[in-house]
Amino acid sequence: MNIKILSRNSQLYSTKRLVEAAMKRKHTVEVVDPLKCDIVIERRNPNIYFKGKYIKDVDAIIPRIGSSVTFYGTAVVRQFEMMGAFTTTDSEALVRSRDKLRSLQVLSRAKIGLPKTVFTNYSRDVSGVISQVGGPPLVIKLLEGTQGVGVVLAETKNAAESVIEAFNGLQARVIVQEFIKEAKGADIRAFVVDGHVVGAMKRQGKDGEFRSNLHRGGSAESIELSDEEEIAAVKATKAMGLGVAGVDMLQSSRGPLILEVNSSPGLEGIEKATGKDIAKTIIRYIEKHA
Repeated sequence: MNIKILSRNSQLYSTKRLVEAAMKRKHTVEVVDPLKCDIVIERRNPNIYFKGKYIKDVDAIIPRIGSSVTFYGTAVVRQFEMMGAFTTTDSEALVRSRDKLRSLQVLSRAKIGLPKTVFTNYSRDVSGVISQVGGPPLVIKLLEGTQGVGVVLAETKNAAESVIEAFNGLQARVIVQEFIKEAKGADIRAFVVDGHVVGAMKRQGKDGEFRSNLHRGGSAESIELSDEEEIAAVKATKAMGLGVAGVDMLQSSRGPLILEVNSSPGLEGIEKATGKDIAKTIIRYIEKHA
């Protein structure tokens, strides 16, 4: 098959692994920078122009679209869909997953466990917002934040009020979430492909850090999910309409609580923690459906 990987950097671990896996299975594969694609819109003849020529006869694409280029990257994915290519990440699902507030609403509608969350339109009743999530400590997240950036743990009411008021003053939209103390600074990343959990790891924040992101110095180890956790991960992925996803969740006294469903999950952490060939699984998923 002819497979295109939509990535801005061919040297990234995830991109290189997907290229290797596709080549091992005898496919033709090319890395395409979505920002260097020209979208040609014409009646009954959608095209993409890249490096001086039209891209033709594409069987499948693997979108690796960064959050900062979601708008144009999604447009490129949508164009490939119009050209008849199979995609591991549907354009509508990509847009849905990048909107934190919309994602939480979708997951809530699917009756999936979530930390209690409050979102307001720059409300002046900051004290009321804090009480809605059970008071401090609580977590404040920028809607546009990624990889732990723009996430603040407020341990006192005064600290929470100061942070929320500061974000409101900057007109930066935030969500306020309850703090799950029993998670102890750790979360779980479940990697889901084609409706099945193909690997899972527990990520632990470094000393003094409540964020467990590997980009922030956290550590990871392979973990066997409970039946409840596995069901939650698969259900969340299905609710978001994703074929490939990284589902982040917390272990709590009331069961697994979903934090986020990532539509472009990195492969490095999960492959190194579990020793599993996740890239190969993604290519096999394409072979099954393209």
